[in-house]
Amino acid sequence: MSSLPDPAGLEADAPAYYRRSGPDRFVPTLHAQGAWQPGEQHLAAVSGLVAAEVARHRPRPELQPTRLGYEVYGVIPAAETTVTVRTLRPGRTIELVEAVVEVGGRVVVRAAVWRVLVTDTSEVAGGAPEPLPPPSSLPLVDATRQWPGGFIASLEIRGAEDAVPGRSRVWLRARPDLVADEEVDDTTALMGLVDTANGVAVRADPRRWMFPNTDLAVHLHRRPTGRWLGLDTTQVIGPAGAGTTGSTLHDVDGGFGSAAQALTVRRLPPPPDG
Repeated sequence: MSSLPDPAGLEADAPAYYRRSGPDRFVPTLHAQGAWQPGEQHLAAVSGLVAAEVARHRPRPELQPTRLGYEVYGVIPAAETTVTVRTLRPGRTIELVEAVVEVGGRVVVRAAVWRVLVTDTSEVAGGAPEPLPPPSSLPLVDATRQWPGGFIASLEIRGAEDAVPGRSRVWLRARPDLVADEEVDDTTALMGLVDTANGVAVRADPRRWMFPNTDLAVHLHRRPTGRWLGLDTTQVIGPAGAGTTGSTLHDVDGGFGSAAQALTVRRLPPPPDG
């Protein structure tokens, strides 16, 4: 933990999670702060940044993202971040794009995004899950009672009252922009929220147990719209240090995809005074 940056150096009153500091470099603000350690970035903010840079890379309106997979190499320090994007597999109907995230010269996240051709399949469309209750019908949730960090504090969260340990339905939206003075599309904005799923249906007390995810895999069957992300989430913890968090993803029009996270589950040491 001592090797992480001092969170006191993060900009507190910023309008966004990041400020661009170069063509492929970004400085996180306090809004991007993670929940497990004060000197780290939240993967949700980083995954949104990756989605934004992938969307900027050789944009092709005729293609749509259908899978965004993130491999997390470890703690992501809250310091200047570089995102390098390249096309791994070009094509007319399918394309694979890679993004590598580095902090201090060390790779912290590697992502791969499949983009496929937009075609008219309305004749056979179907199978989406039932919509969630609309955000306006659900009460506000103060997630900062359970989770520290600037990222969680930056969100408006509304949750269904039938939540139980390991099972929850919530709506989220970000108050700050993703990158200061830059516009992003709805898909990118919502991808910057999906990783929050691991904290909305917790089965174990995060003051006694840690269960960070080592990956995030998002599959989309259509482009989402709006800035509200609905999560219908289930968390499972096994008997030997592993777990999973699975979510159906919703916008205000209904389900648009799914997300899965693999967890490493460990008991936290007791605090020094206890």
